[in-house]
Amino acid sequence: MTTQTELRQAESLPPEEGSGSLVVMIAVALASVLLPLAITAPAVAMPDLTVDLDSNVAGGQWVQNAYGVTFAACMLAAGTLADRFGRRRILAIGTVVFSLMSAVAALSTDILVLDIARALQGIGAAGVLTSGAAILAASFTGRRRTQAFGVLGTSFGAGLALGPILGGALTGLAGWRAVFWLNVVVGAVALLLMPRIRESRDPNAHRVDWPGLFTFSSSLFLLALGFVEGGERGWAHPATLGSLAGFLLFMTAFVIVEQRVERPMFDLSLFRNPTFVVVVCQPFTITFGFVVMLNFLPPYFDGVGGYSTTEAGLLLLPLMAPIFVLPLLIGKLVADRVSPRILLSVSSALIAIGSIWMIVLSPGQSWAVTVAPLLIFGLGVGSAFGAMDNAAVSVVPVERAGMASGIFNTMRIAGETVAVAAAGGFLASFTRSELADRAPEFADQAPRLAGEATQGRVQEALAGIPAGQRTNALDAVAESLAASLHVAFVFLAVLAALGAVVTFYVVKDKELAEAAG
Repeated sequence: MTTQTELRQAESLPPEEGSGSLVVMIAVALASVLLPLAITAPAVAMPDLTVDLDSNVAGGQWVQNAYGVTFAACMLAAGTLADRFGRRRILAIGTVVFSLMSAVAALSTDILVLDIARALQGIGAAGVLTSGAAILAASFTGRRRTQAFGVLGTSFGAGLALGPILGGALTGLAGWRAVFWLNVVVGAVALLLMPRIRESRDPNAHRVDWPGLFTFSSSLFLLALGFVEGGERGWAHPATLGSLAGFLLFMTAFVIVEQRVERPMFDLSLFRNPTFVVVVCQPFTITFGFVVMLNFLPPYFDGVGGYSTTEAGLLLLPLMAPIFVLPLLIGKLVADRVSPRILLSVSSALIAIGSIWMIVLSPGQSWAVTVAPLLIFGLGVGSAFGAMDNAAVSVVPVERAGMASGIFNTMRIAGETVAVAAAGGFLASFTRSELADRAPEFADQAPRLAGEATQGRVQEALAGIPAGQRTNALDAVAESLAASLHVAFVFLAVLAALGAVVTFYVVKDKELAEAAG
C-alpha cells in the first residue's frame, strides 16, 4: 500500500516527459503570458483610462504601482506555499485570483476600486509566476528543461511584445476596459489545461514558516511602497521615510526569525555562493531598463510625439520582436553551445549599447531613428529571458525550486517595481526642473505639466495654458521630457555595462552545468 510519504516523494520527482509534457508547457506558458500583459497593455491604455475615470496623476500611477508592489511582496511567499501545498494548486489559485481581479478592473467606474483590484491581481500574479517556474523545474531535466524554460521565456516575450500592440488596438477599438477582459479570456483557457499537470511539491516541507512569510512580505511591501511614495511625494516626506524605516525593521526581524527556523522559507546560506547571488540579481541589469522603456516610451510617443495609441504600441515593435522570438530559439539552438555566463554577459552588454544609443531620441524626429537602438536593446533582453529563470532554479535541489523561483522573481519584480516608481519620480522631477529653466514663463505650472507629460497626458495639461502660448508650452515640455529620458538612458547603460562585467567574472559555468544535470 502506498504511504503518504511515498506519494509525496513521488510527486517531487520529474515525471515521464511524454505527450503530457507539451500540455504542461502550454498551460504554464498561457498562465505566464498574462503577467507581462498586465503591465504592458495597461501602460498603453493609461491616457484613456485616467481620463475616463477622471483620475489625477497619483491615481493613474497607482494603476501600475499597486500591481507591482503586491507582486513583489508576495513572490517568495507564493513560492514557499507552492513547495508546501503543491505547485499546480498554487498555479490554479493564482490564475483564478488574477482573472477575477482583471474582471473587477474591467468593470470599475472608480480609480480607487481599480487600484485595489490591481493590488489583489498582483498577489495572484505572484502565485502564477513562482509555481509555473517550479513546475517546469520539477517536470523536466537537462536539455528538455532548457527548452521548457525557453518556452517560458517566449511566453513572457509574447506578453511583452504583444501587450503594447494589443493594448493600443483594443483601446482604440473597444476602449481601455477591453485590455482587462483579455486577461480573463486567456486565464480561462489556461485553467482548462491545468488538470493535466502533475502535482509536485517539496516532500520535506512539513509546515509553513508563517513568521518568515509575514516579516519578509511586509518588508518587501514597505520597500516598494517607499519608492513609490518617494517618487510621488518626495524622499523627505514622512510617508516615504516611514515606509523605508518599516522595511528595515521588518527585514531585520526576518533575518532573526530565519536564523532560528530549522527549514527556513529563505535559505540565507545560498547567498554565500557568488554564482547564485549574481544569477538572482540578473533582473536588475536585464529587466530594470526594459520596464523603464516599456512604461515611459509609449506615453512619450503618444503625448509629445503626436502618435496615436496604436501607433505608440507599434513603435515598440523593434524592442519587442526579439523578446518574442529569441528565448525559444536560444533554448533549442544555442544553449548547448554557449555557456550561461557568456550568454548573460553578452545580453547585458547589448542592453548597455542599446541604452546609450537611445539618446538620439528627440522631439519631432522620424520614428526610424529609434529602430536600431530599440532592436539592439531587445536582442539583449530577449537573449536573457528564459535563460535567467533556468539558471536561477538550477542552482538548488529540485525540491526547493519554488523557493529559488521565489527568490529570483522577488528580485525581478522588486527591481521592476523600484524601476518604475523611481523612474517615474525622476522623470517628473527632472522634467519639471528642465521646464522651469527652458521656459520660465511656465515655471508656476511646471509641476503639473511635468507630471501629466510623463503619463502621456500632454493635451490635458495644455488645456490650462492660454491658446496663444500652447505651441511654445508643448515644445518646452517635449524638449524637457526628452532631456530627462536621456539622463535615464545613460544611467541604464552604466548599470547594464556593470552587470555584464560582474557576470562575466563572477559566475562559474561549472556550478550551473552540474546543477542543471
